Amino acid sequence: MGQMLACANQKGGVGKTTTVVNLAAYLAGDGRRVLVVDLDPQGNATSGLGADRAAAGSSVYDALMGGVDLRTLIVPTETPGLSLVPSSIALAGAEVELASVPQRERRLTRVMASVRSDFDDVFIDCPPSLGLLTVNALTAADAVLIPMQCEYYALEGLSQLIATIHLVRDHLNPALAVRGVVLTMFDARTNLSAEVAAEVREHLGAAVFQTVVPRSVRLAEAPSHGRPIAGYAPDSRGAIAYRALATELRSRLDHEAGQPRGEHGEAAPPPGSAATWGAASAITVPQPHLPIVPGAGAPGGAA
Repeated sequence: MGQMLACANQKGGVGKTTTVVNLAAYLAGDGRRVLVVDLDPQGNATSGLGADRAAAGSSVYDALMGGVDLRTLIVPTETPGLSLVPSSIALAGAEVELASVPQRERRLTRVMASVRSDFDDVFIDCPPSLGLLTVNALTAADAVLIPMQCEYYALEGLSQLIATIHLVRDHLNPALAVRGVVLTMFDARTNLSAEVAAEVREHLGAAVFQTVVPRSVRLAEAPSHGRPIAGYAPDSRGAIAYRALATELRSRLDHEAGQPRGEHGEAAPPPGSAATWGAASAITVPQPHLPIVPGAGAPGGAA
């Protein structure tokens, strides 16, 4: 059964969809079978992978709310090995519709059950909120990826996301782990980016990927062409960074696969690991509640 990763951050504009699309494309380029589930009503992952939301017809909404078999909603992309379950604007009303549905937090878990074994990696692109769609993603996922922009308010709101992860682990998905924090939008021309990156690493330690994703015009342009950066500008700084990040993520997934399981099914960090959440004033997270699967010395990215 493949790994299911939810990419979540309630702050918008942090590079969440960019991270999903490009990690998925690079992993597919390595010969893995990859699926992207676009759970964001904005549908940016759908358009970023070259699918026309208006022409797609059915979407993940039809599986969540209409009982449609998810297999029938999967569409291929131009990247070999990479498939997509598209979004639609109908998802915008799903939060309200789900409120009265029994087991509303587990709808995505049920609809994903029929396809998980068909893929090596499944990425869920969450909306920029902590509503029922994101809770569904966290309940269905094995782990969470958290993109965090290298800006002044990078840590603001993180405690709320972690609190939500705690609630999901306590009540819905005990095995949910954090696969790592991805630093995005790094601007090497400013001291601020370096200072924020250093602060995040100080507080979160080995939870933070070594690779840093730079601000890049090519990364910003690629979605308008409906292509991942690997197919649009493979030699750009953004492409080099996401290639390195994909390599680093694979090392974490391989590390996790070889670890003994904890009492709730999560992979335990090695003894003495620094992979725990720091005690920043903006983050009040009891260390025992949130296992972090550390990396294995993967290379850093260009920034």
